[in-house]
Amino acid sequence: MSENNLLSPNSAPHSDVEDIKIRSNYLRGKLAEVLEDRITASIPEDENRLMKFHGSYMQDDRDLRNERSKSKLEPAYQFMLRVRAPGGVVTPDQWLMMDRISAAYANGTIRLTTRQSFQLHGVLKWNMKKTIREVHDSLLTTLAACGDVNRNVMCNPNPDQSEVHAEVYHWASRLSEHLEPRTRAYHEIWLDGEKVADSRGDSEQEPIYGKVYLPRKFKIGIAVPPSNDVDVFSQDLGLIAIVDKGKLQGFNVAVGGGMGMTHGDPNTYPQVGQVIGFCTPEQVIELAETTVTIQRDYGDRSVRKHARFKYTIDDRGIDWFVAELTRRLGWKLEAARAYHFEHHGDRYGWVKGVGGKWHFTLFIENGRIKDEENYLLKTGLREIAKVHTGDFRLTANQNLIIAGVTTAKKKKIDALIAQYGITSGERYTALRRNSMACVALPTCGLAMAESERYLPTLLNKIDLLLGESGLQDEEIVIRMTGCPNGCARPALAELSFIGKAPGKYNMYLGGGFAGQRLNKLYKENIGETEILDSLRVIFNRYAQERLEGEHFGDFTIRAGYVKEVKSGLDFHA
Repeated sequence: MSENNLLSPNSAPHSDVEDIKIRSNYLRGKLAEVLEDRITASIPEDENRLMKFHGSYMQDDRDLRNERSKSKLEPAYQFMLRVRAPGGVVTPDQWLMMDRISAAYANGTIRLTTRQSFQLHGVLKWNMKKTIREVHDSLLTTLAACGDVNRNVMCNPNPDQSEVHAEVYHWASRLSEHLEPRTRAYHEIWLDGEKVADSRGDSEQEPIYGKVYLPRKFKIGIAVPPSNDVDVFSQDLGLIAIVDKGKLQGFNVAVGGGMGMTHGDPNTYPQVGQVIGFCTPEQVIELAETTVTIQRDYGDRSVRKHARFKYTIDDRGIDWFVAELTRRLGWKLEAARAYHFEHHGDRYGWVKGVGGKWHFTLFIENGRIKDEENYLLKTGLREIAKVHTGDFRLTANQNLIIAGVTTAKKKKIDALIAQYGITSGERYTALRRNSMACVALPTCGLAMAESERYLPTLLNKIDLLLGESGLQDEEIVIRMTGCPNGCARPALAELSFIGKAPGKYNMYLGGGFAGQRLNKLYKENIGETEILDSLRVIFNRYAQERLEGEHFGDFTIRAGYVKEVKSGLDFHA
């Protein structure tokens, strides 16, 4: 199949988004013109589709919708802007840049995402160009942070700071750069770059993606056992580092993971990646590009809900994919090698690593960096960035590592941590330290219920239940999203809540503590009272009946609350 064929593999008509991409002239469209329009704070939907490839999309403040409608005003349109940082590693100067532009152009806060990148909310249309320019000037980018391309490449953020982790970060950066779109549209629109000569002809090429890019987004993550902090089985392409005697031997390859689904549509489901073999580090770039091109050529371009790589594989079978991959590569993957995951959380506090450097991991609830009356987190991190000579590392669990601190600087940074009350997590319960939530209301247009704003309140009440059962120190992975698109990877949590309607959630149990297993629906469309009543019973049984070392998700399966789900094909069964 040609890379520019606009038909899905089953010859169905292509979706309207495919039309938008092919007409866009490599992601240009009319973005430059509509951004200059001062009459409205919005942009047309076709341009909003293209804006995603540039790292942003339009939202409105849903808290203000009714009020503005009554006043005959258009919605409070604004833009979310996502900044891509492979492996989540940024310099102190880049941190200070994010701090500065969040105050100058956004709503004053910074959001650390579950893909180890930054999000800003509340950027107005006429400030977009200035914002992206400042990001670019700091040697970061927003290109490909969203859209039908490979997204930010994740990797373990070096909790032990070994030389292996540094090597893994190197490959994450190489993958990110290699799979970045080649269009000059980004430079032309945001950075006043010169237009490509005869850009409406054939002079501009996308050697990997072609004119219509991918059918949907594509995600890559690299995990280093025993930590599965990047939730490697949730990735379209997951790489599991294999280490022997302190040396990186290569990667086990897992394909076909993905978290998104649609309520009420059994043809959509979350999925965990399948391990298909092993490759050496030197083979990983070719492997990733070839995998992306198979999805480019065979992914469903007619139904976007069915367009992710997991459906491409599930529809045809894993044997088909391995055969096609081998044919295109011209070589075979080796047999997968042994590995073991123990958890997918972060380690908090100070850790001393190689080279005598220190690293401090702090808990950031739901990834939101802001100042509160008694907790000046944003200000404290700004002051640390001014004196820090190492780097900052965003974790896949929305937390932050102040990394590479010299012994000489440690005393000063320790003093700032104390001065601003920045905590490694000791002031929070075990449940809260293992929690994540998506943004949801008021800015996400897909949200059906609250998430970031509500989860802390719900956790207070769940923690009381755990205390009643003597489980207050128990590590339980809990996640919440406002819709089923899976931004906080809820389908892999031991306990999760997915928004169904205002104040109503589907409750799931049984995910694996190490992120190796999907959870399953336990109760549908329930509110807080029924959530707490259900959990009280389950927690009491868990406290009394659990086996030694048995995690909560494992117990809920053994106790018969839900069935074990090893494949998304059984998620709705």
